[in-house]
Amino acid sequence: MAERRLGVIMNGVTGRMGHRQHLIRSVLAIREQGGVELSDGSRVRLDPILVGRNAEKLKELAERHELDRWTTDLDTALSEPGDELYFDAQLTSVREPAITSAIAAGKHVYTEKPIADDVEGALRLARAANEAGVKTGVVHDKLYLPGLLKLRRLVESGFFGRILSVRGEFGYWVFEGDLQAAQRPSWNYRQEDGGGITTDMFPHWNYVLENLFGRVDAVTARVVTHIPERWDERGRHYTATADDAAYGIFELDGGIVAQLNSSWATRVHRDELVEFHVDGTHGSAVAGLHHCRAQHRAATPKPVWNPDLVETTPFRSSGRPCRTTGNSTTASRRSGSSSCGSCTTTAPTPTTSSPECAGCDSPKPDSRRHARDAASNWARCRHDVPTAPPFRRRLRRTRARGTRELAGTR
Repeated sequence: MAERRLGVIMNGVTGRMGHRQHLIRSVLAIREQGGVELSDGSRVRLDPILVGRNAEKLKELAERHELDRWTTDLDTALSEPGDELYFDAQLTSVREPAITSAIAAGKHVYTEKPIADDVEGALRLARAANEAGVKTGVVHDKLYLPGLLKLRRLVESGFFGRILSVRGEFGYWVFEGDLQAAQRPSWNYRQEDGGGITTDMFPHWNYVLENLFGRVDAVTARVVTHIPERWDERGRHYTATADDAAYGIFELDGGIVAQLNSSWATRVHRDELVEFHVDGTHGSAVAGLHHCRAQHRAATPKPVWNPDLVETTPFRSSGRPCRTTGNSTTASRRSGSSSCGSCTTTAPTPTTSSPECAGCDSPKPDSRRHARDAASNWARCRHDVPTAPPFRRRLRRTRARGTRELAGTR
């Protein structure tokens, strides 16, 4: 099997995200799997060179992961013709000049977000890359997490009908550093070092919204610094100059309104650290990074506002869990998929066996003689039976009559 080496210049891997997400969970994981297999059967083997400002940290990191290439001189790394790809996970404040140098050296670029401090800087990089003819990419990692893949499957299947709105909550309490050590680096709270929750999270929200729901036409946001004083990794007091919370309204193409709150000064009361609540004319869903629960309109409770009575409807448990069943593509619509409150499944026909219900664990018959059971399983997984008592009684009588007829009795 043919194998090709691809040298990757990794700048900023001594930082938290560069080390954990990109070096360990991406590049080294790909190496351990034998590289990336291409369509022609050949493989691409990644050969990273670590770049940074601290020689001691780079050496320790290289030795820990059994890597023999590292340097504190970016220009030297960029001059090596065998290293074709430049990756940047540095502070945002120093990213633009480094990427500019990489483009000038003819390197293809893959970078963390945001690519620059402001729009003008981002446009300068885009124009330079276009003129140099190099390939570029920005990290869009949240799109491929399980919860958002399930949410995308619901969107593509038409489950929501016309999407009305999206509400998102992200964040957790980041300790100030006096009572307990902060769980994020102190530079995140200094604007002069490139910190701030807006520049950190709004790029994520932009690509999530545009890839799942539609183009962002307008943004209105209130950006604040709730915690003005913090203590750094050495216990030294400092003034927080960067925003630690941002409350935004995003107007999307098609009239969809998204409200997204981002905060490092909130205590969590939700199932995951980020959740998106999507409402549509035919259904709703709540998705986090790993899980997704959906509720079809036929299974939607009918609460009545009465402040004098305690509400007893278990709203949190009324949705159904979604499960992925492969790649999320528009092919599901072409194949006749139909969405239920907990999954996307294909309605069985007399000539096919029942598909496996992704949300309800229905069995998957393998012959036509199971068509009747397949249809029954599909109907049950729809979760769309009205709950009015008279209907339930009629349904029970109908089922009992059908059972007697099948048994040859009256």
